[in-house]
Amino acid sequence: MTKRLAEVAKKAGVSEATVSRVLNGRSGVSEATRASVLTALDVLGYERPTKLRGERARLVGLVLPELQNPIFPALAEVVTGSLAQRGFTPALCARTIGGVPESDYVEMLLDHQVSGVIFAGGSYALADASHEHYRRLTDRGLPVVLVNAGVDELGFPRVSTDDAVAVEQAYGHLRSLGHERIGMVLGPEGHVPSRRKLSAMIQVAGWADDHAFVERSSFSMEGARVAATKLVERGVTGIICASDVLALGAIRAARRLGRAVPADVSVVGFDDSAFMTCTDPPLTTVRQPIETMGQAAVDLLVSQIEEARVLSDELLFEPELVVRGSTGPAHTH
Repeated sequence: MTKRLAEVAKKAGVSEATVSRVLNGRSGVSEATRASVLTALDVLGYERPTKLRGERARLVGLVLPELQNPIFPALAEVVTGSLAQRGFTPALCARTIGGVPESDYVEMLLDHQVSGVIFAGGSYALADASHEHYRRLTDRGLPVVLVNAGVDELGFPRVSTDDAVAVEQAYGHLRSLGHERIGMVLGPEGHVPSRRKLSAMIQVAGWADDHAFVERSSFSMEGARVAATKLVERGVTGIICASDVLALGAIRAARRLGRAVPADVSVVGFDDSAFMTCTDPPLTTVRQPIETMGQAAVDLLVSQIEEARVLSDELLFEPELVVRGSTGPAHTH
């Protein structure tokens, strides 16, 4: 017990006597100090004393689908920094391949009495995934914010990049370079942001729904390489991808087929994640305003926590085309 007291006191930056006061529910401790002691308990993984369990921790869960794509660590950096400024402790949960399913993370966060959860990409973005664990959050009245488009019926507030604008920008750019056979490498069939990108493309390019220039892929470089290979073999000269990682897979596909990028095939990514200026060639991509979106997600969450308001809006943020070396004029034969 004394070891535990010492650990908690050190973590919270207070004396052991103060920790013991908080744990025994005695008065004479400021609200801020109490909160930091309870947060220290949560962070160190200790159970709260039963009588203090009813209070929600100043802990906020941030659930990410993966950390391979640099856009997710970048978002985590903005969100965790912004939460810390507001006096909340972020609990980062990243689902890795063969790792913990999202529903288990939700259970764990509920057990820790978190004040709210921010999800960035997850089963809410997949129309055919199970959404049962989100209902648990709704039933508890827990504040939740989703980053990027999700299935509508969950009713959580969302902070999204405007996928339609992203596609208009990418398509307009390729058309201005003279490309006519423009294809897309998108995420899985039920992935909502990919669906939005496809419907925007149907609008701007006048496509039919079952267009031959669309290929689906898991969000991996290898999956994208397989998908893009099919497009290049069908004579596509410009490819719009649903993420930068997919775009790097598409560049690899073109090269393996003996085509040069951008001389033979132009590729546009989506995200503008770290190091895309350093790829060969540097990647033309549509930038998600991660800084603004991360801040907005935290603002939305905190206003739900502190004012107990229920919000269900979707805030759409304007992306920005960043032109680099992976796109160039179409060959005229």
